[in-house]
Amino acid sequence: MKTLAQLHYTSATDGDEPASGGAEPIPARFTAVDAAIPASVLTEAGPLLAYEPPAGTEPGLPDAALRALPESLSYSVLSDGGHLLARTVASRSGQTSRVGFHAHAVHLPPGGRLPGGALPITACRAARWAAATPGRPLPDPLATLPGATGHHAREREGLNDFAVSRGPWLAGVLADLRGLCEPDAAGRVVLVEAQSADVARWIALACVALPDELAERLTFTTYTRRPLRAPQRIVGVLPEDAGELTGPDVRVHRCAGARPEGAVDDAWAETAARIWRNRAPELFREAAELPGEPFAPGPVAVTALCAGIALGTGGRAAAAEWAAERPYALDAKRTRQLVDALTAPGVDERSGPEFDAAGRLFAALDGRSPTTTTAPLAAMLVTEAVRGGNGSLELPGRTAFSGPEGAAVAGVLGPEILTELGSAGVGLDVARTVQLLRVARLLEVDCAELLPSVLDRLAPALLTGGEDGSAPEWAPALLELMDEQFDVRTALLGALDRIAPDSPAGVERLLLRVPLPFTGTQSLPHLRMCAGAPEARAGCGEDRVAALQRVLRAGGMSPFAEPLVLRTAVGLVWEAAAPTAAEARLLLEAATSDAHRAAGTWSHLVAAALASGPGDGEAPELAHDLLRCFPQETGGRVRAALLLLDFAREVGSGAAEPGWAERVRALRAEAEPVEPGVLGQACDAVAGRLLAPERPEAELYALVHSGDADLIAAYDRAARGDSVRARLAADSAYAAGCFTVWTAHPHAGPAWSGVAGALLEEVLRPVVRGLPADRVAAVEEAVGRSGSSGRAEAFRDWNRRERRGLSRLGRRIAGRVRRS
Repeated sequence: MKTLAQLHYTSATDGDEPASGGAEPIPARFTAVDAAIPASVLTEAGPLLAYEPPAGTEPGLPDAALRALPESLSYSVLSDGGHLLARTVASRSGQTSRVGFHAHAVHLPPGGRLPGGALPITACRAARWAAATPGRPLPDPLATLPGATGHHAREREGLNDFAVSRGPWLAGVLADLRGLCEPDAAGRVVLVEAQSADVARWIALACVALPDELAERLTFTTYTRRPLRAPQRIVGVLPEDAGELTGPDVRVHRCAGARPEGAVDDAWAETAARIWRNRAPELFREAAELPGEPFAPGPVAVTALCAGIALGTGGRAAAAEWAAERPYALDAKRTRQLVDALTAPGVDERSGPEFDAAGRLFAALDGRSPTTTTAPLAAMLVTEAVRGGNGSLELPGRTAFSGPEGAAVAGVLGPEILTELGSAGVGLDVARTVQLLRVARLLEVDCAELLPSVLDRLAPALLTGGEDGSAPEWAPALLELMDEQFDVRTALLGALDRIAPDSPAGVERLLLRVPLPFTGTQSLPHLRMCAGAPEARAGCGEDRVAALQRVLRAGGMSPFAEPLVLRTAVGLVWEAAAPTAAEARLLLEAATSDAHRAAGTWSHLVAAALASGPGDGEAPELAHDLLRCFPQETGGRVRAALLLLDFAREVGSGAAEPGWAERVRALRAEAEPVEPGVLGQACDAVAGRLLAPERPEAELYALVHSGDADLIAAYDRAARGDSVRARLAADSAYAAGCFTVWTAHPHAGPAWSGVAGALLEEVLRPVVRGLPADRVAAVEEAVGRSGSSGRAEAFRDWNRRERRGLSRLGRRIAGRVRRS
């Protein structure tokens, strides 16, 4: 028979007291030790068994007051892996009035357990722990620990009463004690109680709730004056010794103080607390028989609900989740009890995770349990879908509502569904609308009349969000809806196809995120174009016109038959940007003006012309075509801007009517704010023609004397071009003509005077300096032929002098010309 080696450790007796008689600690010694206990254990046992009476304990206490002092029930681990189970109580110190102590302990070697598998806290409450050293010098080994005093029923009731009295603290304490059982857990839990016996009751509460193999590992002491020095994991302390107990690994519960605030986020601990508050600790044993990991909340939650104990949403969710994973673990009776508890009408504040778990439980029980069992779950789920707005809820199948239970639910929820589907706001919230349509089908609620308007509002809402490319949360439910209801799929795809021309990029993003099923017989050209656009663009590289042709082919419909496909294709290829002028001319050739007019893409062509740069030679031709093809659509400022471009074409081709400068100025005024590229085209065309060898002198004179900054600046830019410099060097007559023009109008105004002087010095002078003498003479001769001898002399004077101001040179030339 297994025996327990015991020892006794007591405070000083008569003659052992300190000689000084002061207040230093009372010495203690072992008075009886089983021979089987190693000396190393005794070395560790002394500090573990020492006792300090509460602060302020007066000497000479009466016996009743001495017995009322706190006792220390402790279970401590030793360095060799063994344990020491002890009871230490206050006692008289010999014949003196000082308060001493006596400790009676049993030693459990490494791997040893108490007889009968008793838990340490149960053994601590045994009846015959000694309060003094026995008469014989060595104690006999114990074969058993004597049972606790009193009746077991009375003790159980007392523990239930204590649990109810400590209701506000139960969940928090149990959660922290459970944490001590986790692998690699550190720290300690400090329980502040006015009575050490209440600390023992706390430990007993925890040990009933915890699995036995974990409960017997918890070390504890029900009383100490030094809680932060105690080596045990659970430490009891009086309120006056609690002080400022702080530390990263210390969890303090002041069970004799104010009620704790806030909820405990631990479903197991919260459920265990409710079981204790309902005086049903036997449920912990029932829960232990169910499959599950230690401290899994599911088994205790299922057991509690089946026993009629109300739980919070976390406990109900844990029970439903556990049962969904093990649909065969419960018999039919307990399954029905669980479902009834989960769907009880008085339960409120159900959370999203609870409904999700209930949905999984229904899926696990559907087809395995009778409809009478699963029907309440189905009714609760669809009621939450309609009234609670849970758009991600997993819905039951249609078979769940085939009986009278389904008709009853439809009778209640049907009018609510139709009212909401008919409201103006439906369709904007995708998840909500999809859920309502799915529930309507489950309950066979006829909403055919409302369907077109609902889906017309739903289609644009599908395009919102998703810029990061991720699939929206409502995507699975939407795909299930379209798979379940052919009429919804047909109408929704049609609505999306109708809005695609106005939002092609949005529809393309939708199709990249959500694989909508449009592979049936519906034509849906716009949706097919949006789906094929990424591949078409990738296959054509930089050739966007070719990409447009491929996108149109993906739609399977010609723009001549359905012009709106042209709008969709242009939006998919160019999105918000305008095509180039060259691309716009090709687009205009690819479809008739009527097609572009019907599709609204003519505005893209106009934008291409107006966005062109000054050197884009295609823009004037495009403007001419646009004015011819869209006379009614282009008006006001836009028409004036296009006319400026067309005027540039006319000037370049020689078809422009006289009055160029005035024409530019008039059109510019009508086109304000005119695009820089458009104005540049017109001004550059005029400047280029006025720098040609056969320039119209009247137009040149008009430009010079117009004082128009834009026209004169364009002339300056053109005169500084490489072609003008090359012609100046190659053609003496051309060089003479430019000299004459740049010196002939000294009073034309500051804009022209500054430009003319700069051209003389920065363009003409470098060219003339680079010419050989005979070529310079030829230029001089040509200057003379173009005017008078005075102008030729002025050229010679200009050629000889350094750079001078145009105003001075102009005055000289003008004077010589008048004198001649």
